[in-house]
Amino acid sequence: ISISLATTMMMLATTLILASLALGKSDPLYRIFPQRTSEEAAVIEWGHSAIISALDGAVANFGPQTSQGANFEVETAPVLANPIDGVGRWKKSNDDETLSDFDQEYPGKLKNAAAVEGNMVIMTDAAGLSGVTMARIAKESGAAALMVVNTDQNAGDFIYSLEAESEEEAKYAEENIDIPIVMVSLQAGNVITTAMATDASDPNEINRGAGLPDRVRLYAGGDRPFFEDAVSKTPVVYLIHNMLTSEECDALIGMAEGKYDRVDDTTGINNYLDNTMASTEANGEPSAVNVDRVTLWKGGIAGKVIKDVDERISQVTGFPPEHFSDFQMNKHVKGSAHLPHFDVNEANGVMATITLFLNDVEDGDGGELFYPNPLDGGTPVMVRPRKGLAVVHHNTDENYVFDKSTINEELVVTGSSTVKYVAKKYVYLNPQPNAMRVVLPLIALPFGGKLPGIFSTLYIALIDKFGVETGVTYFQKVIVMLPVFLLLVIASAVSDAVQKKLKEGKDGKKKETNEKTTKKTKKSKKSD
Repeated sequence: ISISLATTMMMLATTLILASLALGKSDPLYRIFPQRTSEEAAVIEWGHSAIISALDGAVANFGPQTSQGANFEVETAPVLANPIDGVGRWKKSNDDETLSDFDQEYPGKLKNAAAVEGNMVIMTDAAGLSGVTMARIAKESGAAALMVVNTDQNAGDFIYSLEAESEEEAKYAEENIDIPIVMVSLQAGNVITTAMATDASDPNEINRGAGLPDRVRLYAGGDRPFFEDAVSKTPVVYLIHNMLTSEECDALIGMAEGKYDRVDDTTGINNYLDNTMASTEANGEPSAVNVDRVTLWKGGIAGKVIKDVDERISQVTGFPPEHFSDFQMNKHVKGSAHLPHFDVNEANGVMATITLFLNDVEDGDGGELFYPNPLDGGTPVMVRPRKGLAVVHHNTDENYVFDKSTINEELVVTGSSTVKYVAKKYVYLNPQPNAMRVVLPLIALPFGGKLPGIFSTLYIALIDKFGVETGVTYFQKVIVMLPVFLLLVIASAVSDAVQKKLKEGKDGKKKETNEKTTKKTKKSKKSD
């Protein structure tokens, strides 16, 4: 495939960016993810076996709990701190110059230390206290655990691991802080503080903790999926760690092996079925450069691996599985890239895109998922490929209007022996009919899930002839009738075979009768 000079220069610029990052030259013009790890993930859970609610938390990066790899578990009652930020309206001042800054900042125990003792205390970071100071307040008030609520109104669901801000703080935490310290987002804080609230609840009582659950369980996240917020709005972009297991990633790669075709999006034709849209690059240049692709049509007849993955994605994201596309599998090698594009499909509106990385790519070898134009006031976002990690972005706003800030690209793969495997699942605005979820997968079944190209050609032809809405309707009717037609053809073939067999049987018997009659006639003449 011929690549224009402009495209080549873009890929070269991308390579230089990645090279500088690999050398440790952190570029403030980019937000690089993932920033969290499974080791720092925590879960706050309440409820019973029928209804369980859970929140994600980030474990603090100080004290003995860090060396334990977030290996903890606490079950206790949650209590709001009084004052809620640990300080209150009148901040305690300590002008004793013989004390360190850390000791001067410490305001003392909480007013409700008696209620806090042995329980998980909930505090906010609104007073600007350091993480270790808040942990000190909780510990000396007798708390069994501390939940810190990130009150930054512009942070969305963003949370991070609190850290010691000085050597003195690190030393104090190592020697004294032996309780779990986790941070949750402002939204999560609102959820837990109103968990038991009803429409009739008094807001003043809620502010005093009346809406909290009776008991909570705080434990290490381990391999459980957890969220990491990247862009809170315009566009909405978030990461889900541990979405797939290593075995599931390998299984998906194996299902697609030997079925890939090189993407050619320079024809000006939109392949609506496979979500491969025509390139919008100048001079007819490709958007998907050296990318191999296949859609695995499994739908409602999928095996255990895909069924488990679809169910987990639905549970974690809240998207109904009836709105899911089948997996679009993509293979990138050195020089592969998908230049800036929108995830749109005129024939099947795409509400959200879920990108799943199926293998690790070394830092500096490229292949990052890149959002160049977030409108949240922050810098562009770059997500590095990590096995089992999912990246979700919403292509529409809350009113289902297309969001132009969702433009995204997959940066060029630069590693000489690097291969990047990506599975994409598109979330459609409307539930998918049985023609798409059952009939097409049945047709693709003999081919390992790869749909013969004639069906994409038919789909495109009908849309070109009758328009999107009518063309899609006609295609679905044809697909639904196809199994009936095939059954009629099979029934006709079987009927013809049976009739032929019966005819051959009758002809055989007639021939045998004629031969016997001839023999009898000859024998009779001989006797005469």
